[in-house]
Amino acid sequence: MAGGWARDGAVNEQIEASIADELARMRAEREALRGESLEVCEECGEPIPLARRKAVPGVRLCVSCQQSRDGSFRSRAGFNRRGSKDSQMK
Repeated sequence: MAGGWARDGAVNEQIEASIADELARMRAEREALRGESLEVCEECGEPIPLARRKAVPGVRLCVSCQQSRDGSFRSRAGFNRRGSKDSQMK
């Protein structure tokens, strides 16, 4: 049962669309990283171990540089496809 002006299933469709968008973005990022692994780190110039290069195809950073980059990760704010009721009333 939908509330307000939304039809049945509209909320689930919005959730599924948001999930699909995020998955597509993540897959595109992952594909962009693939390629030949570097032998030395892009940031610090230290050698990247062979085991890491085999485990992560297209790796460009050593473990310590990757950890510091992961530690500085900022969550992306999603956007509200529908908008809040307050914004629609003004």
